[in-house]
Amino acid sequence: MTVSKMAGSLIGSEIIKIGNEVSEMIKKGAAICNLTIGDFDPAIFPIPEELRDAITDAYAAGQTNYPPANGVADLRTAAADFVHQRLGLTYSPADVLVAGGSRPLIYATYLALLDPGDKVVFPVPSWNNNHYCHLASAEAVMVETSPAHDFMPTAAEIAPHLPGATLLALCSPLNPTGTVFARADLEAICDLVIAENQRRGPSEKPLYILYDQIYWMLTFGTAQHFDPVNLRPELRDYVIYIDGISKCLAATGVRVGYAFGPSGVIDKMKSILGHVGAWAPKAEQVATAHYLPNTTAVDTYTATFKQKIQRSLDTLYNGLQELKDAGYPVDAIAPAGAIYLTARLDVLGKTTPSGQLLATTRDLTSYLIAEAGLALVPFSAFGTADTSPWFRLSVGGASLESIEAALPRLRAALTGLK
Repeated sequence: MTVSKMAGSLIGSEIIKIGNEVSEMIKKGAAICNLTIGDFDPAIFPIPEELRDAITDAYAAGQTNYPPANGVADLRTAAADFVHQRLGLTYSPADVLVAGGSRPLIYATYLALLDPGDKVVFPVPSWNNNHYCHLASAEAVMVETSPAHDFMPTAAEIAPHLPGATLLALCSPLNPTGTVFARADLEAICDLVIAENQRRGPSEKPLYILYDQIYWMLTFGTAQHFDPVNLRPELRDYVIYIDGISKCLAATGVRVGYAFGPSGVIDKMKSILGHVGAWAPKAEQVATAHYLPNTTAVDTYTATFKQKIQRSLDTLYNGLQELKDAGYPVDAIAPAGAIYLTARLDVLGKTTPSGQLLATTRDLTSYLIAEAGLALVPFSAFGTADTSPWFRLSVGGASLESIEAALPRLRAALTGLK
């Protein structure tokens, strides 16, 4: 059978592949600390009780038919009120689009804005933009970032690539790094977009920003979340926000995401997803609409949730710093947001006790699973070279106890390398 060129050349998710392999090993009895998938173990990080009960009540009340294609009206209102109260962003419920998580919304943004061959600029490492470019037949313009800036893109890195581009895809807090934009850095990037749009003539497409802030409620310490329209209100007609409850409420399987932005773009996204049928289940939408306005419940849950996430991230970070201080070739970037830690394991070129050369991060990933019972995702899964020594460690699917137990095993596995 012959499939389309797009399908035939589509690359599957390396993250899901690694995560599935590890999950199968765990099912067969292997003791592995799984830090791969950006998901949550419900036994460790359950969704809020009030949200769970509201979902159950909605099903009991018969909320099982089709929802409106753009989302239940009460939820669109609740989402608009939520981002207004907490972020100061004012959007009409008519300019909010609900879908089954953030993925359909990102894909709809690509399809609504891009023609085949249009340029999309995005930093690497970053999550899935290369695949969305492939699906939309767009030209991917990948901008290499550096650990010196916590892998967040800078205006200087982005500037040369904006002429002729249609979309700039940004994310903060960033998946896979767990780092965030500093205010001045995001302001400088916003100013570039404003200047580029002012330069373009009436016959040219404008330059848009896709701003994925699905992790915005998960920041730690002194880190703050910033967004383009609050920093530069004149960008309002050019920014599409991606948001939802999946990460901030440990509700990845509840599948409630929402986007908001300029009416003309959101309307086209509604039409696209209306044909795809990518809506969130109606009962979950009704329950989320009921839950979001409950300020006390939301704040109580997120305070405890963030504390647990930060403790796991800090345990990993401190453990890696201890290894670094002991002379091991490892390092980590202090966690600032999301559920991820960026770690550096600079051991490629070494050999294992069995004599295998660790030539790529895939080799190292396999070695750590086998010898340390520790599963990580290399940055090569996010667009970097397969010899980059950087990895994503995701803490949502692992208990603090399993993380603590894995650190001595990691030390032993690194000690065994020659």
